[in-house]
Formats: sequence, structure tokens, C-alpha cells
Amino acid sequence: MQTKKLKIIPLGGLGEFGMNCMALRWEDDIIVIDAGLMFPESELLGVDIVVPDISYLIENRAHVRAIVLTHGHEDHIGGLPWILNELKVPVYGTEFTLAYVDGKLEEHKLTDLVELIEIEPKVKFTIGAFTIEPIRVTHSLVDCVALAIDTPVGVVIHTGDFKIDLSPPDGKPFDLHTFAEYGKRGVLALLQDSTNVERPGYTPSEWAVKPRLDEIFSRTKKKLFFSCFSSSIYRIRIALELAKSHGRKVAIIGRSMNESSEIAQDLGYLDIPPGLVIHPGQMKDFPSEKLLVMISGTQGEPMSALSRAAVNTHKQARIDPGDTVLLSSRVIPGNEKSIFRVIDHLTRREANVIYDDGSAGLIHVSGHGSQEEMRLLINLVRPKFFIPVHGDYRYLRKHAQVATDTGAIGQAIVIEDGDVLELDKSNARKNGKVTAGRVLIDSGSSIDVVEDLVIKDRRTLSEDGIVLAVVALNKRTGNIERAPEVIMRGFGGADITDGARDVVARSLDGLGAEEKADYGMVKEKIRVDLKRYIQKTTGRRPMVMPVVMEI
Repeated sequence: MQTKKLKIIPLGGLGEFGMNCMALRWEDDIIVIDAGLMFPESELLGVDIVVPDISYLIENRAHVRAIVLTHGHEDHIGGLPWILNELKVPVYGTEFTLAYVDGKLEEHKLTDLVELIEIEPKVKFTIGAFTIEPIRVTHSLVDCVALAIDTPVGVVIHTGDFKIDLSPPDGKPFDLHTFAEYGKRGVLALLQDSTNVERPGYTPSEWAVKPRLDEIFSRTKKKLFFSCFSSSIYRIRIALELAKSHGRKVAIIGRSMNESSEIAQDLGYLDIPPGLVIHPGQMKDFPSEKLLVMISGTQGEPMSALSRAAVNTHKQARIDPGDTVLLSSRVIPGNEKSIFRVIDHLTRREANVIYDDGSAGLIHVSGHGSQEEMRLLINLVRPKFFIPVHGDYRYLRKHAQVATDTGAIGQAIVIEDGDVLELDKSNARKNGKVTAGRVLIDSGSSIDVVEDLVIKDRRTLSEDGIVLAVVALNKRTGNIERAPEVIMRGFGGADITDGARDVVARSLDGLGAEEKADYGMVKEKIRVDLKRYIQKTTGRRPMVMPVVMEI
């Protein structure tokens, strides 16, 4: 529909953490910023990942020109295989981001079907009606950019994830100057990362962890196991520098840690001196006090290298009494149980476990800007309209208030997934909604969508159990050949088994010969009668599954 207005349509990430995905539309041109996933809450039983519902993009597939990525974290690129299965459009990203994307596409056999186009900070490119300039920002990952998008009604800046670090380990600082230049020229809308809006002050630089880590390296007398997010290239770099200065050889264990460090080395973000890194099989050749083991699994993932080492089942990473295990990462909400379970196992092995418990000395810093950094950027850009992005609704609302209090914006507008925000040069208003939500993915040998009904069934099984009623019928006569069997699992219903059998028998007795010949009718009658009996006698609502066997 030709409206002569710019439309901003969030499809994920506004109303939850993760699953970041946003469409910008001018007439017949749509670009998509980021294509992330989120990890499921505990009640989504058996679901592996959650991705945004892209019905709107599929309905408008003829107009979708490209996906533009701000950086390579899973909550910004993890949904790509799902989206690119539906939409074969080019993907734009920085060199490091595309290296991550390439691995993901290879895994899903999409490499030959998708064009990857590399972008660089301060080098403009055009897609349809949009001219885009990537702007260097700093984050916990390298090679991250904000996007300044020139549209027919004005400039829209999307920060992506950011913090303002003017001396990052890779020597590529946050580009305040370009943001200020756009602020002077005039910015229609600023979309800013809300993740740390509840934190006052500034987020420390990545270098801030080095003094405490240095102290831990000095104090550790035996093997030091170091675990961080595999994408935390800055942290890996600092650990490698400390290993060299403390005379420790480095073994890297875990697929994700190996892949990330190899990509970072290939692209020049890690400069590893010859002889520093050894093969894990060589660890036995060195005294324990001369070893640093970089190991993946900082969030307690069940099959990760650290989890297996914690229960002594990893063939190379052996944790002995007196070894130190350092978890240089934050505890992601929802992962507490699995992380503390691993810490318990490590403690049983008599290891000294150091994790981010809020005690003195930093072993982890956030990759997201705190309130003062948000205010600084808002004051530089001075947008007409301010739109908070990334986070639960309360974060977006608080961020809008922080922006309003600066006095440097025209108007703050809070939008959520599915809202359509229409802008021209002087006005912005919400106008309707599009289909948005989440798609649940169970990724086994293939990517399968898990329907809500399946989740409901899984929840019923986990909470109330299952009852199988097995009936043997003679196909020719319709008679019951043997007494019905009732098998109960998942709830203590042993004392009602005899009563349940009688109910099934009475259900069959109440059926006529013609009804008995219709197995669908037989099953439904047994299911309804048995469910009613169990609910009446126990108050529970298990899943009842009748099984009819022909004799």
C-alpha cells in the first residue's frame, strides 16, 4: 500500500529479551534489521529455540530487499536459518558477523542459497529507498555497528547493542564523532538499546576485568580453567595475554570456544604468539601450574565441555583437587539452576570456583551501556522521536522516561512487537498492528515448528501424567477378548487401577455392535468415561490414551 510514510514494525525484541527483529518499510521497500532467537522459558517443554513470527515478511516477500545485521550474537542472528528458509534475500553484516553467519548457514545447508554482503563502518550502501551508514559501536563482541538509515522522511538511527567504550582491547573505539555529526544535521528517530536502563552510571570498559583476573592468575597454584561466553573475544584476548605473562600454556576445549577463537585469529582480532596454544592432548606434558584451559560451558549447558569435566566424563579436561575454575560471565536469568549444579559438581571435585557473585573485584563486565551512556548518546543525537528497543515492557517504559528527562528529544514513543509506527518529517503515530509473536522450534535432525497444542500436551504429561487404556476386541464379533488393561504413569493412581478397569469394561458394555465396529467411537467413549472417573476420584487431569487392539 502506497502511504508515503515510513513504517517501523518490530517483529521481535520489544516486549522480551532476545529474538531481535525489526522491519523498516518505505512504500514497496522493506529492510529487516537483525534476525535473532531467544532461548525458551522452562515451561516450554522440549522446545530448543524461539524465533519471531515473520508472517508479515512472508505476506510481503516481494518487497523484502535484505536483512541487515548489527552484530553476531545469537539474539540478533540466531533466527536467520529459520527466516532464510522462507525468504531468500541478501544478508548484510560486518566481516566478523558474517563469519558467524556463514557457519550457521553451512550447518543448515543454506550457504549456496544466500548472498552475504560485507559492510564496513563509515562506508555507505543503498538498499531500495534506504541509504545506510554503519557506525562503529563497542559491545562485548567485536565488529559491532549501529545503523544510520537515511530515508525519504529523515534519518533513523538504530544503535544495536552498545556500550560506550573509548579504549576497547581491539583499539577500535565507539565512534561518538559520527553520532554527533548526525545530531547536528538532524535525526528523525533514535532507536536505542534498553538492556541496562535500570543500571545508573556507566558500564566499565572491557579492560576493567584485567586487574582481578591478573590477581587470580597470580594466586592460582595448579591448573586454571577459564570459561566465558565463546563470543567474548575481548575476554579471550585478555586471558591469552595473562597466560603469556604468567608463563602458562593454553589449551582450548569446546567446539564453540574453538570456532570463535579460530575466526577471531583469522580476522586479526586475536594475535596468538607461536607456541602459546597447545593441543589438549599435550596437557599431560606440562606441570599443572603451567596450564590455562579455556573451556566452553559457562551457562551450565548439559553437554558442554565444562559440564562434562565437572562430573569427570570429559576425556581431556580433568579437574583435580586444588584446581581453579573461573566463570568470567554473568548468570543469564533462567540458567541459575544449571550453573549452580555445575558449581556444586566442581566443588565436589575440590576445585576452587570463582564466579560473579557481586564480591569485590570485577571478573565480568556488561556489554550494554548504563543510564549515563544512554543519556550521552541521546544528547549527541537529539532526535525528534525516541523509540526504546530490546527488552521487557517495563524496560522500554523506563527508558522512554530516561530519554524524556534529558530534555533532548521531541517525543518518546513506546512500541511493542507487531505495532506499526508511521512517521513523516514531523509526525509519528501508531497505526494498527501486524501479526507478530513467537515460533517455537524443536531442532532435532531437522527444524520443526512446535505447535501450542504440543506444548500443552507436554505440560499435561509433565504435571498430570498419562493413562493408557488397552482393549483387545475381536474384529468379527465385536466381543472383548480379555479384560481391559489400564497403565498409569506420572501420578500416583495405583489405588484406582481396578476401578479404572471396571469403568473401561462398563464403557464397552454400553456400546452397541455397530458402535464397537467403529474404533474411533470406542476410543472416544473410553477416553471420556475414564477421564471423568479419574478427575472425580483424584482431582487430576492426566492425558488419557485408549489403545484398541484387533484380535
